[in-house]
Amino acid sequence: MTSACLPAPTRRHLIGAGISVVFLPVLVGAGSRPLRISLLGQSLIKTDLRALGWDGLSGFQRLLKGRDAVFTDLETVIAGPLAGKSTRPSDSEVLHVGHPEVIDCLQAIGVNIVATSNNHAWDLDSGGILSTIDALETRKLAYAGTGRDLAAASSPGFLQARERIALVSAAAGAIRDGAAATDTRPGVNELRRGPDGALVAVDVERYLAAIRLAAGSGATVIAYLHSHYWEARKSDTPAWQRDLARRAIDAGAATFVAHGVPELQGIEYYRGAPLFHGLSSFIFQSEKADGAYGPEAWQSVIAQLDVVGGRVTNTSLIPVQLDAGGIEYKGRRVRGSPRLATGSSADEVLDRLARLNAALGSSVRFGADRRRRRGATSISISPNSPQS
Repeated sequence: MTSACLPAPTRRHLIGAGISVVFLPVLVGAGSRPLRISLLGQSLIKTDLRALGWDGLSGFQRLLKGRDAVFTDLETVIAGPLAGKSTRPSDSEVLHVGHPEVIDCLQAIGVNIVATSNNHAWDLDSGGILSTIDALETRKLAYAGTGRDLAAASSPGFLQARERIALVSAAAGAIRDGAAATDTRPGVNELRRGPDGALVAVDVERYLAAIRLAAGSGATVIAYLHSHYWEARKSDTPAWQRDLARRAIDAGAATFVAHGVPELQGIEYYRGAPLFHGLSSFIFQSEKADGAYGPEAWQSVIAQLDVVGGRVTNTSLIPVQLDAGGIEYKGRRVRGSPRLATGSSADEVLDRLARLNAALGSSVRFGADRRRRRGATSISISPNSPQS
């Protein structure tokens, strides 16, 4: 498992010009099993769940064992020697800082590729960006979305599994002044909004060029967005995001996945590719007051993908239930620990998702049966028509 990028000058010139390079594709032999990718909700993790006696650990280890790629968003800045001072008040309920052990916790269930582009990446200033990168690189995790400069932050991160998998990652909304990467400053790969409310074209082109670059190398590409440009009803997916997701697929991505909204949004298909507009939270160690979020903030799904030749051939959904009550640990209440949802809890998650999908049109077909495998409830989804 490695994260690798092109040398910076080459990458900068290619992405800046919007030019992709054609590499020899990675060929899959006849009869080879599909590439298996798992997409989790975002991970707001500040305390190592294993220290809490996490009863969901073994279930996720069984479920994710043998997956080629297990993806999440690391919505936590890692404290370390390189970290700077807090950019939020020290007692802020939205200061999201963890020690490197939280990455070890994610690795313990199989996570091997993470997005780092989000509104908390800068919670320890630019040094926090570097500290997080250092912790990920030390552990040989693939990542994308932040970097030592804009060229690095916008570049694909590569995971060498059975086949090469690439992540292109960006964030839109709630990126504070000083947090975005520039040619000379570490930071986040930001997609800005212009005065007209549309995403800035040069930012979008940089994002799409990175996808073309990764796809041209023969990698299977995951296109990721962390968005805080929310609709009035958080479960609604904005039209601009749906458009960006389609453009990502046109550029060569196998799938599109988004986080940011702390609840589920719908799924749709475009040209046979699944677009996951909001997978909610896999881990949600929020310190906001009780009642700040409704019950939907404590539920999510894991998307299990089979990929052949860079195209998703099968998709199933695994519902997840988070602990909204939490437990006391070292003087703090730690909430948001996940477990595999079962029974009525699993039904509630999948029924909610079906309603959200329907609101986006009729491109998704749900399988007829909900099955149990490795202790998890799952349901298959597929395009409703060849044109979806």
